[in-house]
Amino acid sequence: MATNIIFLFNSAMLGFGLAMDAFSVSLANGFTHPHIKRRRRHEIAFVYAAFQIMMPIIGWFFVHYAAEMFNGFRPFIPWIALILLAIIGGKMLIEGIREKKCSENLSCDECTNTECPNHMGSGKSNLSNKVLILQGIATSIDALSVGFTISSYKVPQVLICALIIGMVTHVVCYIGLKLGIKFGTKLAGKAKILGGIVLIAIGIEIFFG
Repeated sequence: MATNIIFLFNSAMLGFGLAMDAFSVSLANGFTHPHIKRRRRHEIAFVYAAFQIMMPIIGWFFVHYAAEMFNGFRPFIPWIALILLAIIGGKMLIEGIREKKCSENLSCDECTNTECPNHMGSGKSNLSNKVLILQGIATSIDALSVGFTISSYKVPQVLICALIIGMVTHVVCYIGLKLGIKFGTKLAGKAKILGGIVLIAIGIEIFFG
C-alpha cells in the first residue's frame, strides 16, 4: 500500500516538474490570444498532455530496446527544443511588433496585416494546430530522458505513470491558459511581443538548463 502511494506521489511530482515548460508556454498563449474559448483551452492542454504522455513511454522503450541509439540522440534534445521555440517565439515577436505599429497608426487603409487587431474584429485566436503541435514537441521532448528515471518500471507502471503525468500536465496547462488570458486582457497590444519573448526565453532555459 505504502509503495503504491509513493509511486503515485512520485509520478504526480514528476508530472509537475515536466509540465513547467508547457505551463509557461500556456501562459504565453493565454495572454497572446485572450479570446480562446473554454473548449479550445481544453484542446490545447490536451495536446501538451498527450506529448507528455508519449515522451516518457518512448524514452523508456529506447532505454530498454535501443539504448545506444537513444544515447546518441540525447545531445540533440536541447537543440531541438531551442530551435522550435525560437522559431515560434520569433514569429510571434515579429507579428506583435507589426501589430503594435499598425494599431498606433490612425489610418490603416493601406495595412495588409490580416492578423492586426484592427482586422480581427471577431477577436478569434489564430493559434493554429500546427503551431500547437510544434509547441507540444518542444516542451515535452526533454521528457524522453524520463525513460532513464523510470527504467526499472514494468509496462503497467510505465503506462500509469505516463497517464498521471498527462493528467497533471493538462490541469497545469489549463490553469496557465486561464492566468494568461486574465493578464493578457490587461496587456492588450503588447501581449504578443511579450509572448514571443517568453517562448524564446523558455527555449534558452531548456537549452542551458
